[in-house]
Amino acid sequence: MKKLVVFFLSFSFYFSFGQEVDSLKTKELKEVLVVGTKAPLHEKQGKTLATLDEFLQKSTKVDLIKRGAYAWEPIINGMASERTVITIDGMRIFGACTDKMDPVTSYVEVSNLSEATISSGQQGSCHGNTIGGSIDLKRSQRQFTNAGWEFFVNSGYETNNRQKIIGSAINYADSLFYVDTDVMFRDAENYKAGNDKEIYFSQFRKLNLSATSGYRLSPNKNIEASVIFDRATDVGYPALPMDVSLAEALITSLKFNYKPNSDQIDNWETKLYFNTITHTMDDTKRPDVPIHMDMPGWSDTYGFYSKINGKYKKHQFLANLNSFYNRSVAEMTMYPSDPNENLMFMYTWPDVRTLYSGIYLEDNYEINCHSNLKFTTNLGFHNNNVASDFGLQSLQIFYPEMEASKSRFLKSVSTNYFYNKDGISYGFGMGYGERAPSVSEGYGFYLFNSFDGFDYIGNPNLKNEKSLEVNANIGFKNAKWQTKISASYFHIYDYIIGIPDASVAPMTIAANGIKVYTALDYATILSSDFTVSYQLSDFWIWKGQFVYNLGNDNESNGLPFMSPFNYMTSLGFRPGKFTSEIILKGNATQTEYNTFYGEDKTPDYVILNTNFGYKFTFDKAKLVLNTGVENVFDSNYTTYTDWKNLPRMGRNIFINLMFQF
Repeated sequence: MKKLVVFFLSFSFYFSFGQEVDSLKTKELKEVLVVGTKAPLHEKQGKTLATLDEFLQKSTKVDLIKRGAYAWEPIINGMASERTVITIDGMRIFGACTDKMDPVTSYVEVSNLSEATISSGQQGSCHGNTIGGSIDLKRSQRQFTNAGWEFFVNSGYETNNRQKIIGSAINYADSLFYVDTDVMFRDAENYKAGNDKEIYFSQFRKLNLSATSGYRLSPNKNIEASVIFDRATDVGYPALPMDVSLAEALITSLKFNYKPNSDQIDNWETKLYFNTITHTMDDTKRPDVPIHMDMPGWSDTYGFYSKINGKYKKHQFLANLNSFYNRSVAEMTMYPSDPNENLMFMYTWPDVRTLYSGIYLEDNYEINCHSNLKFTTNLGFHNNNVASDFGLQSLQIFYPEMEASKSRFLKSVSTNYFYNKDGISYGFGMGYGERAPSVSEGYGFYLFNSFDGFDYIGNPNLKNEKSLEVNANIGFKNAKWQTKISASYFHIYDYIIGIPDASVAPMTIAANGIKVYTALDYATILSSDFTVSYQLSDFWIWKGQFVYNLGNDNESNGLPFMSPFNYMTSLGFRPGKFTSEIILKGNATQTEYNTFYGEDKTPDYVILNTNFGYKFTFDKAKLVLNTGVENVFDSNYTTYTDWKNLPRMGRNIFINLMFQF
């Protein structure tokens, strides 16, 4: 196996330069992942019915923290969800779980998405203030065409965890009306790590329903209504002390789109949205529970945005006025084994109401046909209010002078230069951004973190976290070659992290102690990646991807979840209706770990995946078959993002079918 790794990596670096060049128009290169069974490129994807988490892992900027087989938490540039913004069609959505068991990405399915737009650093601040970047998940939808009816049936099976997948979609479109509906159901049992080791409490069941409908009011005006209903039950989290009995989301929106008859304004889009999430943690199926607990959580968000884009002379501009109001509540009730003892109740999120209003401005100035400058700025007003008197009084035990309401102003600005000529592209830029503490960081009350074994308490007096960022990239592209190297460096002031406080006793049985969220003077993060692809012939293509992150606090101690050197290289064969691919991926040993955050040394690993596909056509219908083997050699391994060294899935054979008519 080691020889195979050496061969692939040697092959990767041997083909790092090319000779043919061509001329391309200047443009900003954003990372866009094509996802979904109805996306134009789905037939070229090796695993059509992969989860959204599996698709996001293809990005060099994104990795995922895994606490089980379901609902992985995306991290961008080595930064977790507090420092990033994740939206669905521009809508702000907030999970209802204090343990991050329900990231935004868990409430959609690949079957109703078309792409994921990933922006790094301050270039991701269009829908809110961020430090690490953003992901915008774009829904699949029809346009006003005379395409008529279209039907899809999806089915899949995976051998390792006996996952059954079934779904369907019905679409219709004419010149005045369209509707896009989708349903997907997944049911999985416990998975097995390498060497046939069963991972208990890793099962899940999930139902996702989606509908989008549009109506043309006039040639340049239309409205669109959409809804997503997602319900996951019996979800196991083997790396955590509790599972989930219910994770449910209702996500709705109404959009008005207007294309003025103007040379300056291209489009004006306004959307109203509402989403509500219910999340219930459950420990009733776990053996040897010291004390039974109920831990439900709720999150409701009302919001809108109004976005205008257009052009004036050499300026392409975008303005986005956006606002949301969120209510986050989480409770914990403990049931003593002695029925004569009283129940213990507390708010872990004390009914925190968050109001945000902001405006984002962007100007993309064309210097000439080969280069452009992009300027962005974002100004936001952020207010938190603790609506629960009991919750407020609980926090005032630690912060006697604390008031129920706290307001902040958040600012960001960035500038980037892009150049593209004769196949050579490069860019560089810098930015400044701020974010407010999350609900957990500001108002969390005895939140147990099983990674480091500490109870966490929020701190409402935290300052805004601030980041200075510089970034650069260089790439080359011609008829056969495409390469790109990019790097971003973040110097983050008032870096929010939990610090032990020996004066406070923990509440969780056997906890290591209490950590209170505190601001370090600063922390630094370096994120770098290199991608390359080479078209060997009309049918053969080779790709390589290499990533490395490094993070340190102000005392040069490592930050958690920083990627060691990791790599992916693949060789694809696509003649006509047939596709095949062999993929090698792995990590080097994680040496930059920090035991203070619960990390330990993660050994290196390498796994081999293969997939095959074929498209059958029958008059106006087609059947797409994809099958493959993941972790061919059944390696038992874990990575730096696996919570408590949770082993990954062993050998897995999958088969995906999509029938369109």
